[in-house]
Amino acid sequence: MDIPNVNTIIIYSANRFGLSDLHQLRGRVGRSNRKAYCYLIAPANELITADARRRLQAIETFAELGSGFHIAMQDLDIRGAGNMLGAEQSGFIAELGYETYQRILTEAMLELREEEGIVSEQEPENGEQHETDNRWVTDSQLETDLQIYFPSDYIENVSERITLYRELDSLNNEDELVEYKKRLIDRFGTLPEKAEELLQVVRLRWRCIYLGIEKIYLKSGRMLIYFPANSQSPYYMSDTFGDIIRFIVDNPHRCHLRETDDKRYAIIDNVTSVSQALDILRKI
Repeated sequence: MDIPNVNTIIIYSANRFGLSDLHQLRGRVGRSNRKAYCYLIAPANELITADARRRLQAIETFAELGSGFHIAMQDLDIRGAGNMLGAEQSGFIAELGYETYQRILTEAMLELREEEGIVSEQEPENGEQHETDNRWVTDSQLETDLQIYFPSDYIENVSERITLYRELDSLNNEDELVEYKKRLIDRFGTLPEKAEELLQVVRLRWRCIYLGIEKIYLKSGRMLIYFPANSQSPYYMSDTFGDIIRFIVDNPHRCHLRETDDKRYAIIDNVTSVSQALDILRKI
């Protein structure tokens, strides 16, 4: 039962409560015109279970209005998704993370659709070309030896950094990325160079998805871009792949096409930053 004028709640032995329980209890106090406080009392971290620590960190991190969805996702990640067709619970998803699980499932579905000849290039309805109009791949993996991350002296709290990494990974378009950057600057100040490059990684992945690039390596001053593994994919007959080949042919001094162990990829020399790699791919 709500008590309208109460503005403080103290939850004793908070480590014994579920994540959704804590979220519901926290919402019992406070109104739109009344600021509320929730105090969680729990033993020291070393005396409680790892899952309990994760629950407490999640309830501390997601404290803003409308955080219910994030709380639910964290709860799913901690407890496991279970059997999609039954009541059996399985905790394997906790090892992957829900976002990774969704990505793997989506990629598997895309492969099945491609085998049936369903996947094809899409023509934009409004005549404008967007980064995700061609869905030859659902995601693009990046491996690099460059330093691209949120420095600990920029965002000190570890759980907060992890949350921001996940949020960054879930962005879908340029407008969302611009708003994300504005929130970072508002909360933590001007972005350091490593953080700026991290935001460019998102744009680079979007561009790679548009170009049908499954993997990209940025190491030792070189960029390697890997094309779909299925050599029978209609991608290799597409205009997108044709544009990449033309770019390679027009730049023979730094671009090379290779095929080893049924893997097709291109090497582009003299690429020393994420921003530079993005500029190159935007020229294709």
